[in-house]
Amino acid sequence: MASDRPGGADADAAGPIRSEPGSLLEHVPVAVFGLDDEGRVRYWGPGARHLFGYEPEEILSRPASVLFPDPAPGTPDGAAQLVERGRSLGYWRVRMPARHRDAGVFDCGFRVFPVTGPAGDGVVMGLASRGDELDRVKTNLVFLDALFETCPIGLVMLDEELRYVHLNQVLADMDGLPVREHLGRHMTDVMVTSDGGEYERMLRAVAEKGRPLVGALVGLRTPGKPDLDQVRSVSFFPLTGAGDTLPGIGGLLVDVTDREQALLEATAARQRLDLLDRASAQVGTTLDLDVTARELIDAVMPDFCDGAVVEMVEWMYEDTPFDPRLPLTTRRIASGTVLPPPATELVEGLEQVTYPPGSGIHDMLSTGRPLHVLVDEAFATRTAAHQDRARLLLDSGLGGIVIAPLVARGTVLGIAMFGRAASRTPFTDQDVTLAGELASRAALCLDNARLYERVQDIALTLQRALLPSAVASTAHVSVAHRYLPGSRVTEVGGDWYDVIRLPGDRVALVVGDVMGHGVPAAASMGRLRITAKALAAHTGTPEALLAELDTCAQEAGIQLATCLYLVHDPHTGRARIANAGHPPPLVRLPDGTVETVGDGLGVPLGVGGVPFRSSAVDLPEGSVLALYTDGLVEARGRDIDAGLDALREELRTVTGPLEEAADRIIANLLPAEATDDTVLVLARIHGTASRQATSPDAAQGT
Repeated sequence: MASDRPGGADADAAGPIRSEPGSLLEHVPVAVFGLDDEGRVRYWGPGARHLFGYEPEEILSRPASVLFPDPAPGTPDGAAQLVERGRSLGYWRVRMPARHRDAGVFDCGFRVFPVTGPAGDGVVMGLASRGDELDRVKTNLVFLDALFETCPIGLVMLDEELRYVHLNQVLADMDGLPVREHLGRHMTDVMVTSDGGEYERMLRAVAEKGRPLVGALVGLRTPGKPDLDQVRSVSFFPLTGAGDTLPGIGGLLVDVTDREQALLEATAARQRLDLLDRASAQVGTTLDLDVTARELIDAVMPDFCDGAVVEMVEWMYEDTPFDPRLPLTTRRIASGTVLPPPATELVEGLEQVTYPPGSGIHDMLSTGRPLHVLVDEAFATRTAAHQDRARLLLDSGLGGIVIAPLVARGTVLGIAMFGRAASRTPFTDQDVTLAGELASRAALCLDNARLYERVQDIALTLQRALLPSAVASTAHVSVAHRYLPGSRVTEVGGDWYDVIRLPGDRVALVVGDVMGHGVPAAASMGRLRITAKALAAHTGTPEALLAELDTCAQEAGIQLATCLYLVHDPHTGRARIANAGHPPPLVRLPDGTVETVGDGLGVPLGVGGVPFRSSAVDLPEGSVLALYTDGLVEARGRDIDAGLDALREELRTVTGPLEEAADRIIANLLPAEATDDTVLVLARIHGTASRQATSPDAAQGT
């Protein structure tokens, strides 16, 4: 065995074996050799040549005693001791004198252990290093251990990905986290800065480019001390590994918070501005009052506070002046907390809250400015109307509350309250100012949402007042009808419908849609419906009625509206249909087939200059007509053709009462949050005037 490295002579050029890269032993040469039971050298590694000065051809198969000084009379030489102890003990570590071929005797450390080969023969393997090198490493290790234990500044080692590898207790105490909770975590998970990532970029420059960083000031917070702003002076240097690699960086960190109060205040101001910017972006994304209040709660927790509520004041009249001598009633529309019970019950347990005169809310409203109060017996007793609520407040863990008014257009809309746990840093004057700014911006969004809801309610009330509360069913046609407004986040549209009795036992079915939303669309819808109802009995044909409605639309400034007008004559069993740009009706025939009726969509009302046409269709006894608006068949993410196919499938199953069928169709076709108004009118034909038949609807009085 010439060497333990493949490649013969080239292996020698590779040099001695070294300890694991990245440790202090990395720079200590280690000699590897093997001895047989007679103490002859059977293996000679490159490190052994460097340590003892013998080339392999000079030492292999020779007695290893030449590697040691002559023993005292009557004692075995060093090689014999290594073989005997290695065999008998299985592992032996010893310091003894050794001899270099040219340089003489030196102190050496040995580790020996037996190794058995595949043929059953074996050797005692030895590892050797110079004693002075080992002492140097031991001294360094002792020094580093003492340094990490007793150094009064923070020490840290990060790997090349800036993850914690080693740190001292001083730094762990500065962060407020145990040492074990650092290891393996990324530096930015523990040292949270508000500098847009500049601190991390500086550390990466140290790790990747090898440029030391000396005395940089960094403002930060840590998860272990989330409310404590700190300033640290940091110095970092690259940890150069074997082969010129950069396995990581080492650092020294000193807490200079007291010395750098100005930087600390600037950092806190930047964090407050960041919170204000985030809240401005997050609050008011919709015109829904409850959603807007919820957005404010989500924006402030947990960075600014641990619990928050938004309440609207229930004034009898909007211009009612605030009287501090009277109780104040509010409606809680949003709340949240990151604290454990009973804090959750405190913020979520009420929808309507009454504050007695003299409460903290009265104090705040009397000044009109945000107010910071400490949660103590006096505050809880005079603010909570009931003793059990006062106890919840005291047991909630809150140490302080900032109460801010929600004021818009000179009117107090409500209040916002932000609570911080007693374990956190109390609110500062700057925090109170920030709370007032947050409440002021949120108040504008809440006022817009409140006004929008009011307009929505007016439009919906107007639309429902203009739509028929009940429609006429006759002996020849029974009708079921449904109207559903869109969701609260969409404006009321201009959908409408009617069933009109005409002379000669005829019945007119009308459905329409005014383009647009809100009060104007509802008013335009009402105008067209009233006009259609007034002219229906005096206009000869459906196309003539649409022409009159077109004139009305132009005079009223209605730019675009659709309308479908159908007249059924029970004496002939036929219906005439005229269409002004509206989705065509569907009919379910007695044999279960579903067909589209009418000659086309036609031109919408308000366009003018284009004549309307009508077409006739036979409606056998038992036929079911479906008139509808596009909200039933068209939705976000669904093509109108797919909606029409779904409606056809539903109509094929209509055999029983129409009311049940109408409910089923609406439930199956409309999403949970409809984005548009929807009208559905189902009409079943019972027979001609001379041959009336009994039907499921007629039998149930529909």
